Amino acid sequence: MSSRIDQVMQFHQTALSLRAARQELLASNIANADTPNYKARDIDFASALQGAMAGRTGGLSMATTSSRHLEGSGQTSALMAGQVKYRNVVQPSADGNTVDMDVERAQFADNALRYEASVKFAGDKLKDVLTALQG
Repeated sequence: MSSRIDQVMQFHQTALSLRAARQELLASNIANADTPNYKARDIDFASALQGAMAGRTGGLSMATTSSRHLEGSGQTSALMAGQVKYRNVVQPSADGNTVDMDVERAQFADNALRYEASVKFAGDKLKDVLTALQG
């Protein structure tokens, strides 16, 4: 029975992981708004979610030149592997930075709202499963 519950919740877990990873990416853009030559990055959430649900999470492996190097093994980085793209420049700046704070704030707020909605949907789905198990 738990495998059936896992199947039901897999979509929500994947969506929440991607939303959290995207929030970190957008926060990084905002934090680097004054960094010369920093290029704003983002993901296409729909294609990243579709790829993650289809099991296409593999991306480029990290090159190591020493046996002491650590391997990247974070789940969110694996989910977004190959999905991170540079944002199109709205208005170029003299220092080469492509962060537009208005765009970043809007995307950050939108992603946060969608994250909260995903949490609500997952909670409702768990309540439905609990009701089905009790009744």
